Amino acid sequence: MDLDAPGTSAPLLGEPTPVELMNTVWADRVGVHDALATPDEAVAWLRRVLPEPPVPDLDRLRLLRDALRRLAAERTGDPRPSAASAVPTRTDALRVLDDACAAAPTWSSLRWEPGEEPRREVRSDAAADRVLIAGLAEQAVRFFAGEEAADLRACLAPGCVLYFVRHHPRREWCSAGCGNRARVARHYRRRRPTSD
Repeated sequence: MDLDAPGTSAPLLGEPTPVELMNTVWADRVGVHDALATPDEAVAWLRRVLPEPPVPDLDRLRLLRDALRRLAAERTGDPRPSAASAVPTRTDALRVLDDACAAAPTWSSLRWEPGEEPRREVRSDAAADRVLIAGLAEQAVRFFAGEEAADLRACLAPGCVLYFVRHHPRREWCSAGCGNRARVARHYRRRRPTSD
């Protein structure tokens, strides 16, 4: 997918669904974009990752996405200001994730105390009506509490705001396009005369 083409929707990189949801905030040469900006865009994105999704509660879906981006930033030590989440703290993100999971008859809760590894706890209660978001939240809890989370990375290529799971030890970027941009930027920095 050409991430530099204006009007391109959020890229699907073949990542786990929670990472794909985080990546509904994406950037190109024009700026940072939100693939969940309108209900139609949200349904279009959901159709790319889920079979026959219901129309989501857009505010709850975006809040879940922003909470996952906050947790990803915590997990990866993400230094990118342009990738900042609207959810200010890990505690707030965990509350959002727990609330989203609670919309299912049984749900997971992510427990992550400072200095400890994340772990999954299962809870149960009466059934709720927000199954779609609860399902996405459940996948996110399993992702962050699972082994794959250790390989979650922030793409540090110039202008990129995406996350990816590093399945190969030499992978540094979310896509080949970002790798090319990073190499070009590195070459430019080496060739540029110093201003002393």
